[in-house]
Amino acid sequence: MSVIPCQKNAKLDEMIDAYADALKVEAHKLGTHGLSEKDFYDSGLFRAVIEKIRGEYSATMRWKREFAQHVLNHMQDRGFIQEWESAGEANRYDYDVTLPGGRIAAIEMKGCLDGNNTNIFERPAHAQEFVIWSVCTSPGADPRHNTWSGLHTRLSAEIIVRHQRVDGLIIWDMVCGTIGRPCPKLEGAEERITTLGHYRVPPACIYVFPATVPAPRNNPHPSAQEIDDVQMLKAFHNCFGGRADEINYVDFDVEYRNSDTVRRTRIRRAGAIVRESKLTAIRRT
Repeated sequence: MSVIPCQKNAKLDEMIDAYADALKVEAHKLGTHGLSEKDFYDSGLFRAVIEKIRGEYSATMRWKREFAQHVLNHMQDRGFIQEWESAGEANRYDYDVTLPGGRIAAIEMKGCLDGNNTNIFERPAHAQEFVIWSVCTSPGADPRHNTWSGLHTRLSAEIIVRHQRVDGLIIWDMVCGTIGRPCPKLEGAEERITTLGHYRVPPACIYVFPATVPAPRNNPHPSAQEIDDVQMLKAFHNCFGGRADEINYVDFDVEYRNSDTVRRTRIRRAGAIVRESKLTAIRRT
């Protein structure tokens, strides 16, 4: 068992490498620049174009927000949430969601979890639940590396040091279940696909966190909540056909060791420990 069912697609990696090599060799034949092969590569045009495209993909949230809109509208239409709205650019989270019983959840959207942006979040005071939603749109990313990096290296440190309660994590996006990121949940089970506009997605990967912030002196071993205790996670789980044995529960142990604060991260699924760290000193960047 692993921290997340899917894994990096080795065949896709080979295709990416082969296509990148071909593009570097044939790029001068594309477009209407009018330059000779030598002048094209000497000019720096090719690299400038690559950097421009990379920057555009990195900077924009349009695709992620479009996907989130499809998801939240689908959940609202089917009664899993009551209503939702964007929190606006001024806030350090992305969406307010009202659940059927009136409970308020806040959602913060992140990328692939392996970067410093994962550390930037703030639980709003009005939220009764706060969850992070990882939308990693790069098919070449390594989901197992990114999941562990996000959970242990980044989120656990922020939760402990900044006393920020996070109720859970959703790892799920429009690449899940595609050729770019095949989903084991769909093997022999095409009926588990949900259609959202032009997206076709498998059940979400859900990680449930403790209800309290770990602290060395007064709360050193908090265990994960139950899925029923975090209504936002339960709504994602039920709406998109998750199974009980697919839910991940994340526990933390924390203590002082000499001058360091150290913590252990443990992930449980289907009654078994799928990964557990050693007691690791917190080193925030």
